[in-house]
Amino acid sequence: MIWSKEETLSRSEIEEIQIARLKETVARVYEKVPYYRAKMDAIGLKPEHIRSLKDLKLLPFVTKQDMRDTYPFGLFAVPKDKLLRIHASSGTTGKPTVVGYTANDMKMWTEAVSRIACMGGATEKDVAQICFGYGMFTGALGLHYGLENIGATIIPSSTGNSERQIMYMKDFGTTLLVATPSYCLRLAEVANQIGVDPKKDLGVKIALLGSELLTDAMREEVHKFWGDDVKVTSNYGMSELLGPGVSGECLELNGMHINEDFFIPEIIDSETGEVLPEGEKGELVVTCIKKEGIPLIRYRTKDVTRLFYEPCKCGRTFCRMENLSGRSDDMLKIRGVNVFPSQIEEVILGFSELGPHYEIVITREGFLDKLEVRVELASPTDCFADIERIRKQVSAKIRTVLGIDVKITPESPNTLQRFEGKAKRIRDLRGI
Repeated sequence: MIWSKEETLSRSEIEEIQIARLKETVARVYEKVPYYRAKMDAIGLKPEHIRSLKDLKLLPFVTKQDMRDTYPFGLFAVPKDKLLRIHASSGTTGKPTVVGYTANDMKMWTEAVSRIACMGGATEKDVAQICFGYGMFTGALGLHYGLENIGATIIPSSTGNSERQIMYMKDFGTTLLVATPSYCLRLAEVANQIGVDPKKDLGVKIALLGSELLTDAMREEVHKFWGDDVKVTSNYGMSELLGPGVSGECLELNGMHINEDFFIPEIIDSETGEVLPEGEKGELVVTCIKKEGIPLIRYRTKDVTRLFYEPCKCGRTFCRMENLSGRSDDMLKIRGVNVFPSQIEEVILGFSELGPHYEIVITREGFLDKLEVRVELASPTDCFADIERIRKQVSAKIRTVLGIDVKITPESPNTLQRFEGKAKRIRDLRGI
């Protein structure tokens, strides 16, 4: 089902909407946000210089650091009494990034998520269990309002107490699960431990997964535990831009459709800032052209992907972003080699002898960085020869993919930490 007619507009119609909204947004932030005005004045740029979409590249970038430097409301384009909602990041690496929503922003957010939910197969007949944490995090409430808007029944179960989550699924007839990919797998693991077969005893038919990278290997793992007939799609967003609802996969699984009437995407070279041609991989930059509260312009997401503009078989014409390769700031530099955690995950999930849980540990001996990957065996075994065989095979495969030697440490099942929210796979001990 396609939720709105905007999703099927022609390219010229989409661009007509984008340039009109871009011009209005640039003029508004120049007038209402001193921080933007100072950035533009510093390079001699005025709102009237933005005449076409090609002029977007003239505008300065905005980063997470800009949001922290102007904490809490320095980038807002409306007074605080015009806000209906305020959210914020956890701020674990500094000041939290604060975002706000006007009444119109809330309507747009709900519309954006309704589209994403329908892309993944959701309908008014679904019973949706939302296993994101409710609170300052935008994920839970964003999906809640979007799914409720299309008529689905909502179970706002939040995170934690996995056995109770399974009970809700069974007793309330959950058909749609909202979670991170890692928690989706954790729920299946807990279900099996308490004698519940997710495939036979639960009725989940749709998994709307977000907040973490969903690799193809992880998708296959979800199917293995929940069933091949379950519709597993990834959706993308971040609090700075809106929350969930920026883009999402349709059932063609051919990339995530970006809500282009609300956002203009670009791909840049992370080092030079140069805009890259269509189809090239680089850092995603997003401009918000419909938001009132905090309309970020050319926001550097740090996420690595590429864009495709040909229409999709599903009938939607919005451009698609490839499922993320990772984040540029998650990229590890190990002995001169660029390493994305997703590359390691793909290898691990390719071995049936291993579970989906892993931990990357980085240490330094002298001036040399060392990489260790702790993996978890799928089944317990005391046979040293079997463990050593698996270790060598995984080590060889990762060496082929990364081009460097990595220490592989097999662990017993249920040894590594589980996560109810976004999984933290990397432990960097170089500064300790």
